[in-house]
Amino acid sequence: MNPSLHGIIPPMVTPLRENGDLDTHAHKRLITYLLRGGVHGIFLLGTTGEGPSLDHGLRKQIVSEACTVINKRVPTLVCITDTSFKETLALAQHAKEAGADYVVLASPYYFPISQEEFQEYLVALAPRLPLPFLIYNMPSCTKIHLAIETVKKAKALGAIGIKDSSGNRAYLLSLLQEFRDDPSFSIITGNEALLPEMMQKGGCGAVAGGANFFPKLFVALYDACIANDRDAVARHLERVNWISNTIYNVGKQESKYVKGTKCTLSVMGICNDYAAPPIGQFNSTERNQIIRYLEEFSYKDEYTIK
Repeated sequence: MNPSLHGIIPPMVTPLRENGDLDTHAHKRLITYLLRGGVHGIFLLGTTGEGPSLDHGLRKQIVSEACTVINKRVPTLVCITDTSFKETLALAQHAKEAGADYVVLASPYYFPISQEEFQEYLVALAPRLPLPFLIYNMPSCTKIHLAIETVKKAKALGAIGIKDSSGNRAYLLSLLQEFRDDPSFSIITGNEALLPEMMQKGGCGAVAGGANFFPKLFVALYDACIANDRDAVARHLERVNWISNTIYNVGKQESKYVKGTKCTLSVMGICNDYAAPPIGQFNSTERNQIIRYLEEFSYKDEYTIK
């Protein structure tokens, strides 16, 4: 296992003000909350962080301020995915200068591209990246599902791991099988429910969206997996699945996962729930549903961070 890349790495939301600026106080408060929750790393500007919806100046501000607060206490990962090759490199360079540890790269979005075209893109980009990089499989947002051969090509070009957010169990298991003899290549799931199974087969951890609001729950699940405590795994996994069936399923829009995550943090008093266009906020009915779910969960008991 790559010792620097393991465990629970929240894809941190980006606290915004109503005018779209970074809420710097809430940003620091959220980072502090996550660190106190025992997370093993923090992932900036991913899907949950609304990275593609933010202007380049704001992205750089987020990275700079986050790295200052984190201060190397855990690894900082920065998503540099962009439609522009030049801007991708610029954000990667800024991440290095700010003190980040890794960059994370999905394929450029908007234009559908082939596996061969993405491999050629990596050939051009990888040697110019100033930090170690992971690739990011996010087919629902990028129009391409990274083939195993493409992942192998990325590894040959220097990738130290992959974050798989396809939600495809068979694909994740095929990754674990393909790279089973190379523990230095970190395989991290974006699907929270698959964490126990993938850990049993050599996976390294999860970029878990729910760890934004319940970091202690996800860290407890990870620790139980490491200890092979089946009873604890089952108990914590039941709570994780409950989140998927409740908080992530409020509302009818495709954006409900991001909205639900931000709304939950807002109800908990950690940051507000303003989102970058085109994503908006929950209406009052949806927000009240989140409130009821949190009361049902009794989050102030077992998973309170003191």
